[in-house]
Amino acid sequence: MPGYTEKTWREKWDEAKKNAMEATQTDPDETLEAKLSRISLLEADPEAWFRYYFPKYCYAPAARFQKEATKRVLENPEWWEVRIWSRELAKSTRTMMEVLYLTLVGNPITPLSPLERDRERSKKQYVLMISNSLDNATRLFMPYRANLEFNQRIINDYGKQERIGKWNAAEFITQNSVAFRALGAGQSPRGTRNEEARPDVILFDDIDTDMDCRNPDIVKDKWQWIEEAAIGTRSISQPTLIIFCGNRIAKDCCIERATHFADHVDEVNIKDKDGNSSWPEKNSETDIMRVLSQKSYLAIQKEYFNNPVTEGSVFKVMAYKPVRPIRDYQLLVCYTDPSFRESSKSDFKATVLVGYWQGEFHIIKCFVEQTSTAQMIEWHYYISELVRPKHCYFKIEGGFIQDMFIKEFHDPVNRKGRPPIPIDADKRNKQDKFSRIECLLEPLNRNGKLYLNLMDKDNPHMKRLEEQFLVLSPNSRAYDDGPDAVEGAVYTIYEKLGLQQPGSHLTYKRPDNPKRF
Repeated sequence: MPGYTEKTWREKWDEAKKNAMEATQTDPDETLEAKLSRISLLEADPEAWFRYYFPKYCYAPAARFQKEATKRVLENPEWWEVRIWSRELAKSTRTMMEVLYLTLVGNPITPLSPLERDRERSKKQYVLMISNSLDNATRLFMPYRANLEFNQRIINDYGKQERIGKWNAAEFITQNSVAFRALGAGQSPRGTRNEEARPDVILFDDIDTDMDCRNPDIVKDKWQWIEEAAIGTRSISQPTLIIFCGNRIAKDCCIERATHFADHVDEVNIKDKDGNSSWPEKNSETDIMRVLSQKSYLAIQKEYFNNPVTEGSVFKVMAYKPVRPIRDYQLLVCYTDPSFRESSKSDFKATVLVGYWQGEFHIIKCFVEQTSTAQMIEWHYYISELVRPKHCYFKIEGGFIQDMFIKEFHDPVNRKGRPPIPIDADKRNKQDKFSRIECLLEPLNRNGKLYLNLMDKDNPHMKRLEEQFLVLSPNSRAYDDGPDAVEGAVYTIYEKLGLQQPGSHLTYKRPDNPKRF
């Protein structure tokens, strides 16, 4: 296969064969009557069909969104679906099982007798796999070919699939005359036929690359090729299934453009809107948090939440320096931006301690986490001990919800016998959040007046704060609770000291973004 060394190709092929052969043993003593009955029952239940023929892939029960996606695809011969599923949600594997079901069984709705099944089998005759390169498209077809050639249960129930002379890595045809062809973006697909049949299943998988998406002209040209050349291979009169699989890796990418034409767009993140695992049968909360803790905020948002963010659009880099002893600071402010839900699975809560020293603003301590109100209160007692005996102003973003939070600070259960935190609400009439952060903090950062605590550089909370600064942009759906808390603290310092704020003449109005995660 092009792009692979012979050794790499052999290793990958051996692995695909092993996966196809393992756990697909058949019962040699099964009678013909029992076999036909079993096949009929399996074909009437696609999920059971998947589990029987692909036990290696179905080691975890299917998620609800996967079952619903399969139902749409199998019940609509003419269909265009975009699957913007997070990593680890089996979008390519689920698509493969559906396509092999359609090409082997042929009728996904009504159970058929053996004779009817023979007549109806292979309603889908030509599968075209398209990826960012021929190498990648061929790699994506590897499990298809391996299962057709080595899956013992498929061979036992549907016959030998390999057709000698028409069976290679990038293009193969089964004994039932179903053609499979791999194609790289930009290659000429014109004239693509399987005898008289044009492609009636067109799969796009990993069509976008990070490098291509950095160049709008490349994205434009690739999409034009998809519309005119790739999809142009289909027949007008023959029902055609089109599936796009991938992540939204950029604001302008082929997956995003496909959403404007699809019959259905299925966007599923690693966690749902309530912060729960989208596929709890496979991905536990503990496992998800373990993996996410090993990646940067930017990578998490792009790969697991389909939220590509642009680094450095406002804050190109955040500076670090050692902080001063607490006694050296002219003024200290602890500011909190609380989330609106009492849950460790919702928005971030952010509490920052900012000190003013000789014209500089030092972020001495920060807590940025999806956590409970009780934990947020504990942060304040930690900071209260850290600054003692120095006076510190404690502020929290104002509003009705925040007034409820303030009551929590005075609750004896949360205080645990300690004196209440003297926290006040910031009830100023705030303008747009992005505008406030950019106007007040960007000039300070650019001119060497805003610093993060070097001693806490490896602290996960400080890392989250830095990452939220770096991804800040006008239309981003990324979290910005940390920078918002810093803005509140710095604003309070200017107010208490009577200083003139930098960038106060700048204005910007960001449009409402209902998609913000």
